[in-house]
Amino acid sequence: MDKALPKGLTMSEVEHRQQEDGLNELNVSQRRTFWVIACDVCREPMFMLLIGAGAIYLAMGDPHEALILLGFVVIIMSVTILQERRTEKALEVLKDLSNPRALVIRDSKISSVPGKDVVRDDIVIISEGERIPADGLLLQAHELATDESMLTGESEAVSKYLPARLFAGTMVARGQGLIQVTAVGSNTELGRIGKSLQNIITKKSPLQDEIGRLTRRLAYIGIALCALLSGGYWILNSGWQNALLAGITLAMGILPQEFPVIMIIFLAMGARRIAAHGVLTRHLNAIETLGETTILCVDKTGTLTQNNMIVSALVTEQDLMFLEEDDSQSLPDNFYQILEYSVLACEISPHDPMEKAVHKIAATFLNSCEYLHPTWSLVKEYELSSELFAMTHVWRSGDATQDCVASKGAPEAIASLCRIPDEKRIAILSKAEQLTKKGLRVLGVARTTHDASQPWPERQQDFNFEFVGLIGFIDPLRPEIFAAIARCHQAGIRVIMMTGDHPGTAGSIAAQAGIDSEAIITGADLLLPGTWENQLSANVFARVTPQQKLSIVEALKAQGEVVAMTGDGVNDAPALKAAHIGIAMGKRGTDVAREAASLVLLEDSFTSIIDAIHLGRRIYSNLRQAMVYTLAVHIPIIGLSVAPVLFGHPLLLAPVHIAFLELVIDPACSVVFEAERGGTTLMTDKPRPAKEKLISGYNIVQSLLLGGVVTIAVFLLYYLSLSAGDTIEQARTLAFIALVITNLLLIFACRDENATWRTLFLQVPAITLWIGAGTLAMLSAIIEIPWVSTLFGFSPPTFPQILIAIIAAIAVLPVAFFLNNNILKKFCMKT
Repeated sequence: MDKALPKGLTMSEVEHRQQEDGLNELNVSQRRTFWVIACDVCREPMFMLLIGAGAIYLAMGDPHEALILLGFVVIIMSVTILQERRTEKALEVLKDLSNPRALVIRDSKISSVPGKDVVRDDIVIISEGERIPADGLLLQAHELATDESMLTGESEAVSKYLPARLFAGTMVARGQGLIQVTAVGSNTELGRIGKSLQNIITKKSPLQDEIGRLTRRLAYIGIALCALLSGGYWILNSGWQNALLAGITLAMGILPQEFPVIMIIFLAMGARRIAAHGVLTRHLNAIETLGETTILCVDKTGTLTQNNMIVSALVTEQDLMFLEEDDSQSLPDNFYQILEYSVLACEISPHDPMEKAVHKIAATFLNSCEYLHPTWSLVKEYELSSELFAMTHVWRSGDATQDCVASKGAPEAIASLCRIPDEKRIAILSKAEQLTKKGLRVLGVARTTHDASQPWPERQQDFNFEFVGLIGFIDPLRPEIFAAIARCHQAGIRVIMMTGDHPGTAGSIAAQAGIDSEAIITGADLLLPGTWENQLSANVFARVTPQQKLSIVEALKAQGEVVAMTGDGVNDAPALKAAHIGIAMGKRGTDVAREAASLVLLEDSFTSIIDAIHLGRRIYSNLRQAMVYTLAVHIPIIGLSVAPVLFGHPLLLAPVHIAFLELVIDPACSVVFEAERGGTTLMTDKPRPAKEKLISGYNIVQSLLLGGVVTIAVFLLYYLSLSAGDTIEQARTLAFIALVITNLLLIFACRDENATWRTLFLQVPAITLWIGAGTLAMLSAIIEIPWVSTLFGFSPPTFPQILIAIIAAIAVLPVAFFLNNNILKKFCMKT
């Protein structure tokens, strides 16, 4: 591409065009309005039951009960709508983050902007692996071809020449170019066709399927039990209205309407929390898989290292020189030629960190001499390929009859191009080996000339190259990497480095990072038959191709491992897609890699991966504890709906009481548990087995145990109160006080399955205390305000009675905790 770039639009012109055309977005689904959400909420079974109960009260001539139920419907609906809004907002934030970026020229400066901010007449730089953000005309091109299959259905890349049209949403298959935008948003060809690119994928995950199955099973059980209870109550006590109310009460107790809500909120808010740590979640079900990850495959450059290449060593056939970072040295004349031909073998406007480092050091040492050639023009380029890790540039000066040819690449590739004798080749590769063992990345440099009047060879191997020297780069390890790798090992996650670098460089960096580098497997080793099983035990793979990375990932998956993998290039996309969790680089990654990945590192930081794994484990753990709590608090509601009928007592709970309890249960399971920090052993436990269910048999027994203790305690309090001569209203009041308090205490019992008495009440989220205080305040108001108390069927208790109810409720916690930690866990360990 030509070095002379257009000035581009000014910021005032950008603002004017954005006002005229709007954002560069296709028509997306509109955000749901308040009334749409309200209608969806009203169709939920819980609300249908509440409305049905209200209708029965009206039929019985009790409009006050009907009105208070209607009031609870409004309150619960408001809470549900707030949760829905919160979830939608979290997903919208993720969509904004996932919007592809574009490299534009504005005010003569190159800057990266969100794709939606591209405007008509913008000058956009496009490169291999990127999606074109808008329709445009080609201004400059270098071996440019695009994949237009999403528009035409044709999979073959289309070569582009001036002044071709390029289309939004198509992918740059190779080369680079410069376009001037002609249409944005719905005015593009893609917009007219009506296709849409989805950045956040919200298809049902395995967890959602599991929760759906559990919800349906409980619903079937609930229907059967409700029918039996209603029929039994009708036969024993007569009166169809009370029988229906008893059935509705039980149905409201059994129906696990919170399960799907919990799942959606946890995944959406979890993705938002992960985004706050620099990781964008493109596939929400990746959050589930994070806790199962057993192997993390990472690239070296930019992931473990800083991706800040510095020229550290220059080597000729006779001499070796290490360079200081402060540029205080003088460069001997015999090293000038290495820098000269290194620059000529680089791109004119480099993006590669090594090429930038070459340009930087050449500007330092060659700026005042004849070794830089600003007037020469690049006339031919031979690209690096999987067959030959080298690239060659052919340059022409204004009056020369001979073209100058410069090549750089892997030392063994350059040695092959130069056709040097074996003895000399071994000596060169030995010097390269010495540098790689110090952690340097090494390139060889070669030169030749070519008759300008003759056609260029088809392959760079057909030139007669002369060896110039070696150039060594150091890419320092990120300072936080050693501790991050240690955290992985502590969490039972094996870290594998897969890189295209020299084995010596890979081994040195791996050792510095804390990765076992005793065995290093090369791409050539992988070609040997019958050795895959032994080779997969290695933690360092060097000189591997993208196709070999894919093969390694597939082989590890076949062994039952759950594999996460990082990548940034076009060729990494198949392996990223094949891995259970593909992790793309957000800054230096291509659009192809990002679209193939489940997660995107916004800052290309390795520690962000570890943070995401920690959060993934935390989200899953909190989700499980929320489910345990939800099941546990439903057990006493079910038990207290059935027990009075079985023992011939008046009904203890009515729909209005269940509605009040829902005001505690809903925010507790969807907000309180989501805010929990998770257990203290999250990153010391081994990864969760891939086939492990969210709610295991142990969790169900745990919920039954916790809920059963509450049921026995509350019903016993109710029975003793009646036996002591209290009225049904007084007994119901004491039982309900105890039930509400035990519901709040169960939050603490379910916070962490590994909690001890010392840690049970530590680091309690503020939202837990606020919900607890709000619940107790509402309970006090219901009991103390006479007309409200009457509607609930309560009678204001005396202070000693309240004290008894509180003591009975508090006593439940240590009993449940003891049974869970000393009976259930020990029994499960034995079995």
